[in-house]
Amino acid sequence: MKLPIGVVGVGHLGSLHTKMFSNIASAELVGVYDSDIRRAEKVAADYRTKAFPSLEVLFENVKAVSIAATTIAHYEVAKRAIDRGIHLFIEKPITHTTRQAELLIDAAGKKNVLIQVGHIERFNPALLALETYEIKPMFIESHRLAQFNPRGTDVAVVLDLMIHDIDIILSLVQSPVKSIEANGIAVISDNIDIANARLQFENGCVANVTASRISQKKMRKMRLFQRNAYISIDFSDGSAEVFRLVDADEKVENLAMMLGQISAGTKNKNIVFERPVIKEVNSLKYELELFVEAVLKNKQPVVTGAEGLQALRVAHDIIEKINQQKISI
Repeated sequence: MKLPIGVVGVGHLGSLHTKMFSNIASAELVGVYDSDIRRAEKVAADYRTKAFPSLEVLFENVKAVSIAATTIAHYEVAKRAIDRGIHLFIEKPITHTTRQAELLIDAAGKKNVLIQVGHIERFNPALLALETYEIKPMFIESHRLAQFNPRGTDVAVVLDLMIHDIDIILSLVQSPVKSIEANGIAVISDNIDIANARLQFENGCVANVTASRISQKKMRKMRLFQRNAYISIDFSDGSAEVFRLVDADEKVENLAMMLGQISAGTKNKNIVFERPVIKEVNSLKYELELFVEAVLKNKQPVVTGAEGLQALRVAHDIIEKINQQKISI
């Protein structure tokens, strides 16, 4: 059984969605829609599908859509799809405002419509490689730095880049945010271009998160510190490193490297260095495959609408804190 699906918005990201769906066996790429009909026709021709003249005509022919239009358009497109009972994959951030996300989630629940939010870094090979490890971080430091690109500057860097790390951190910590401190400035656009936030969670974990789109060099790294372990994740090259303490008599994988031994109370512990095996996976294709599977099997998506709302809420709280700093200055 194949899922009839369409793509709404075929700019840079939407064209990639179209390409992926054309290569997913369980999906039937019905067609695309974009307000720029010429762009829609070009992408449709590239991937041997159809360009639809309107959203309504596309909705009449699909059971699911992937929304890769501009963030401001997410709510209106998604609401119209939900009214027709069409399942949704929505690129991050889920909507422009938290209220819009709340309304969508409520409407989707009433219509039994599934929503998956496109937080692609959840499917990064480096993060997937850590699935067998017990992750309970108490301090997190992340840096997501990018060279300037006019695309995306219609929103603050918090919503453009930092939200990736916010989502990952929320999924790892699994505790409510207790307090937020943040600073940021607009440098070359009309929105915040560089930002730093310190998130404190109710379980005691602290996360220091930095994002910039005016860096000379790219960086997408996260470091996790927890009891008996330090974990480094490089999202750019899809690699991870784990340093941990294990009991001297505990068996470890053959690939682990013994770095030494320390005395911890009455026990000796070995210092172990491991490079988790990285899966060869296309993150975008994998998350779209899982969305199709969730719809076909009627199961909860990996990144739910509620999780998308949670990340968006924290992102807006950070922006509000930054704006308060501007007022006080």
